[in-house]
Amino acid sequence: MTLKEAMHPQATPRSVQGERFLREPAILEIIPIGRSSWWRGIQEGRYPAGIKLSPRVTVWRASDIDALIANIGK
Repeated sequence: MTLKEAMHPQATPRSVQGERFLREPAILEIIPIGRSSWWRGIQEGRYPAGIKLSPRVTVWRASDIDALIANIGK
């Protein structure tokens, strides 16, 4: 049986590329601020809130970080 035959006839194919996610160290390499300044900016609403994956893991959408960088110079 091929994949096409196995799919439900009503199923809509989805892309596997989707949204990328970044963790804090990667963001702080891109945006040259300290860790505490990053978290303070999130609390104050200047930076995008992250997505909690577990109690100790937070990620941010790459598109949110791109938008933040685009708006810094404005």
